[in-house]
Amino acid sequence: MLERLRKLQENSYVPVTGYRTASIVVTKDGRGFSGVNVENPSFRDGICAEQNAIARACANGYGKGDFSLLYVITDGEKVSTPCFLCRQVINELFDPNSTIICYNRNGDVKIYTVRELCPYPFDDKDLV
Repeated sequence: MLERLRKLQENSYVPVTGYRTASIVVTKDGRGFSGVNVENPSFRDGICAEQNAIARACANGYGKGDFSLLYVITDGEKVSTPCFLCRQVINELFDPNSTIICYNRNGDVKIYTVRELCPYPFDDKDLV
């Protein structure tokens, strides 16, 4: 999976930071959907790799509870985790015990559950 992520990373569009991120989401039935980060000078309008991959899966009919794994690779020395906007999307669509596997550019890895990354989720129960 690491080599697939590295190859996918080359498709990132990063004219502002040069910080390439790639992600692959795997559904419970084994299908994989890829995404890369897409930047522009208005940072708020960029697209994270994780959200890109998840949105592609949703566009193909997958939804809440259909995801089992999310892989992420970044260009940094540090093994980074998804940003908080991505965590909100992950929290909404993944089961709490789903696995998030994060790599840095050297291939170092850290593995988390959604519950570990989102210990205090904001969800539909908060809207009551």
